[in-house]
Amino acid sequence: MRHDILTADAILPVDTLPLEVAIVVPTLNEAANVEKLIEKLSVVLAGRGWEVVFVDDNSPDGTSELVRRIGRSSRHVRIVQRVGRRGLSSAVVEGILATAAPVIAVMDGDLQHSEDALPRLIDAIASGGADIAVGTRYVAGGGVGDWDKDRARMSRLATRAGQIALGTDVSDPMSGFFAVRRDAFERALPRLSAIGFKILIDILASSPAPLKVTEIPYQFRTREAGESKIGARVIAEYAELIADKTVGRFVPIRLLKFLMVGGLGVFVHLAVLRTILGAGSPFITAQTSAVMTAIAFNFFLNNSFTYADRKLKGWRLVGGLASFYAISALGAVANIGIGTWMAGHDERWWVAGVAGVLVGAIWNFAMSSAVTWRK
Repeated sequence: MRHDILTADAILPVDTLPLEVAIVVPTLNEAANVEKLIEKLSVVLAGRGWEVVFVDDNSPDGTSELVRRIGRSSRHVRIVQRVGRRGLSSAVVEGILATAAPVIAVMDGDLQHSEDALPRLIDAIASGGADIAVGTRYVAGGGVGDWDKDRARMSRLATRAGQIALGTDVSDPMSGFFAVRRDAFERALPRLSAIGFKILIDILASSPAPLKVTEIPYQFRTREAGESKIGARVIAEYAELIADKTVGRFVPIRLLKFLMVGGLGVFVHLAVLRTILGAGSPFITAQTSAVMTAIAFNFFLNNSFTYADRKLKGWRLVGGLASFYAISALGAVANIGIGTWMAGHDERWWVAGVAGVLVGAIWNFAMSSAVTWRK
């Protein structure tokens, strides 16, 4: 796809124009929308030096192959194919880092973001008037399309939660449609959580200095093809992002999740212990079984919850479980040792007990992160 631009000197092909803006489009199973999106971008971005970078999470529907095929004849169409990694926010980060453009716009690949608003988003940044321009559904001229009442209510509640938790008055901090100056993004980059699907709120909360924000209204459209990605996982990851940007500045969110799992493991331990004792088994047998069961419970829940981004599968799951048992055994020794030592120094029994638990838990967390679920 090629457009010629008439200048005072000559007719220049788009490929020779200086790169002004990159459109980063994270995708998962959006093959049915790719060509339509490129056509729409070619119209609204005519006369600009632009490229579109699709960041695809190895879609089984062939999204990467399709973009790659188009890119062979349209040099402003590019693909970053990720294998073994998932997540919209991290995909956006990788897409931005893969382009040299001074202005980056982010939009979904499902055609629900109105490309007609793109020039206004880009110009708001290029003019120097803003660090970030947000496409918003919640000011005059914007809208959520044909959402039902429940979805609209849920979106507004999540939006309000984000505004309160992060202290921002941006009307649509959950928007996935925005443009940002590269230098503003790079200042926020070291602090980004890159959790879940809401990268805009992450950038706003991670910037070391407040960003100048302008808002551009747009009408959210109905998806034409493919399936919505909204579900329980999206909600959970949004909650985790909010927690990371508030509580996470004091205590790592992964540690809190690990401790939550450990708390549930205590109940599993007690339930198994009571059940086996009730069956008439001796305490040593019941206690051993309860400990082994609770450790296994903690391992599998941590694997899916605490370390979902490093989830072990196949034979690595077996090795991970073995290492987790070994780490937990050493953690129990540390727990007992510290508690006994403090009790011997005339500390109150509950202080010694809590200290032992904390030392054991931190040991388990640190070693699990370094060994069982190492990067």
